[in-house]
Amino acid sequence: MISLHPRLSSHGSGTGQPCGSDSSIPPEGLGAGSLCRPKANTPLALNRRKFIRTGGAALAAAALTARLEAGYTKLKIGAPDWNLKLEAKPASIELAKSIGFDGVQISLGHSSDAKNPPAHLPVSAPDLFDQFLAEAKKNQLPIASTCVEILHRNYLKNDPLGKQWVAESIPLTRKLGARVILLPFFGKGALQTRAEMDYVGDFLKEIGPEAEKTGVILGLENTISAEDNARILDHAHSKAVLVYYDVGNSFNNGFDIYKEIGWLGKDRICEFHLKDNPNRIGQGKIDFPKVIGAIVETGFSGWAQLETVAPSGDVRKDMKTNLDYVRGLLAKA
Repeated sequence: MISLHPRLSSHGSGTGQPCGSDSSIPPEGLGAGSLCRPKANTPLALNRRKFIRTGGAALAAAALTARLEAGYTKLKIGAPDWNLKLEAKPASIELAKSIGFDGVQISLGHSSDAKNPPAHLPVSAPDLFDQFLAEAKKNQLPIASTCVEILHRNYLKNDPLGKQWVAESIPLTRKLGARVILLPFFGKGALQTRAEMDYVGDFLKEIGPEAEKTGVILGLENTISAEDNARILDHAHSKAVLVYYDVGNSFNNGFDIYKEIGWLGKDRICEFHLKDNPNRIGQGKIDFPKVIGAIVETGFSGWAQLETVAPSGDVRKDMKTNLDYVRGLLAKA
């Protein structure tokens, strides 16, 4: 707490003790010519103009601190390693840290040969796993969430391997210190029929208790509406199954993202992807002040990852530009 009454102290000869304690308030009418006498009886004049100037500086400092602390602080901003061009590579952590992100989202890897899937999720390999933990510790930057990227090849809606990858991702994500697992449904793996949605819902109902017990969230990122996502959540009937809301994907599929964010609310969204590719955030068709406003209105607390491309070709520069823009919106929220 900043006192509006600066402490009076003696700088003359004698003991140098102040007239009063830190909490003493100058008496009414104290002005130019008034004297505060220390034990040494050395007069110390308190100049009224100097007092006002000092008090004004204190008030200005307090106001600046308040402005810096203002804004929405519940939303942390991270970056996916694939947008940092370091997919499933521990070096992504140091790069994210150097740009200024609060954390990083990592891919759990996939095989370079789509016809020959790996025996296990690549990041579970001891050497690679240990490197991720070491980099996170060295850079003091958390792994915010993971992505079962191999589901782009082994679709969860119809491939038994998809179920294996999700099952493996649960303990692996927990050991990495993250809480949210992104399950993607795109391309040929997109959810298109009610039967496919029910099939996925049945599996999530089956594996949900394991995720709950482990303490992680399975986040559904897809191209369907908020209502259809909510139906899958109801079908799964697990607090560990939530929506991973991507504003770019939903906007491009014709949904009212500003209303959907509010309708789903903080209890059904586990994390966000913010993007308006191929543009920088704030320079495309999406109204990002409105997006941030919708998120803030829900009271959401957690992570938003900037899944943004680099239109200039400079990943560091474009990522920093997007990060600064979003942080600016949050500061005004």
